[in-house]
Amino acid sequence: MAKFGCLGNFLVLCILLGVLSSSHAQLQLNFYAKSCPKAEKIIQDYVQKHIPNAPSLAAALLRLHFHDCFVRGCDGSVLLNFTSSTKNQTEKVAVPNQTLRGFSFIDGVKKIVEAECPGVVSCADIVALVARDSVVVTGAPFWNVPTGRRDGTISNASEASENIPPPTSNFSSLQTSFASKGLDLKDLVLLTGAHTIGISHCSSFSTRLYNFTGVLGTQDPSLDSEYAANLKVKKCKSINDNTTIVEMDPGSFRTFDLSYFKLLLKRRGLFQSDAALTTSATTKLYINQLVQGSLKQFYAEFAQAMEKMSRIEVKTGSAGEIRKQCAVVNS
Repeated sequence: MAKFGCLGNFLVLCILLGVLSSSHAQLQLNFYAKSCPKAEKIIQDYVQKHIPNAPSLAAALLRLHFHDCFVRGCDGSVLLNFTSSTKNQTEKVAVPNQTLRGFSFIDGVKKIVEAECPGVVSCADIVALVARDSVVVTGAPFWNVPTGRRDGTISNASEASENIPPPTSNFSSLQTSFASKGLDLKDLVLLTGAHTIGISHCSSFSTRLYNFTGVLGTQDPSLDSEYAANLKVKKCKSINDNTTIVEMDPGSFRTFDLSYFKLLLKRRGLFQSDAALTTSATTKLYINQLVQGSLKQFYAEFAQAMEKMSRIEVKTGSAGEIRKQCAVVNS
């Protein structure tokens, strides 16, 4: 009886371990090796053909991946359109996502992948692979993208507003937001380092220049005064400017380098969320270590943080679906 009891417990333990291991080993490199062996090469070739003609899109596609992962995990839910049948306002229309770009690019990739292997490769995996491949084209670091994600069928604007950290975030809210996704303070610094490429609209930071305390004419004292004056004179000439674009890493916004972190230490981070990274002793130490270290080290650590982010709350196995079109749930 004792032996039978141990065996029974052992079986239960095996089952539990099996469940746990499957939940941690959900994604794998070359997931489509048998089901669609050319998929990753097709995606890479498409990216290498088109991104050199629109290099600013690389940062936009990286941002798209980030915004996808922070709402319901990396499941392609950010790609879904509003449908009149459900009357549901999707993530796309939420304020943090109204300046997202790259949707048509993802649709273009999906079309050629579908032609090769219909109903096999998820939109969520395409977003993850395209983000990596497009940034690599600009000379940025390569990182592993394990695949096997499935697409979500739910997309709510309210969840995007709640989960995506705004550029006005302070350190405490950034720490809480990233921790809720299983990301630590080092991940926060490294992933924010993606601001070394790309552009922003004045509306994302104009309150720092013109209305910081809620009183018109007040300026964020944590922002370098010379930098602020330059932004006011040459870029964002009024608090109502919603169209002018500004480099997040002035003079180096097409190059994936350490310049962004060096600017942070000079109080020249564009967003409040950038400046917030210097208000914590822990994150400021990470920034200093990166600045004093090598570009190769930054690349290696950024790669690890990106792979970690790309695993947030993924749907695998029988969860979700493989969408035929990225903007629409399968009927």
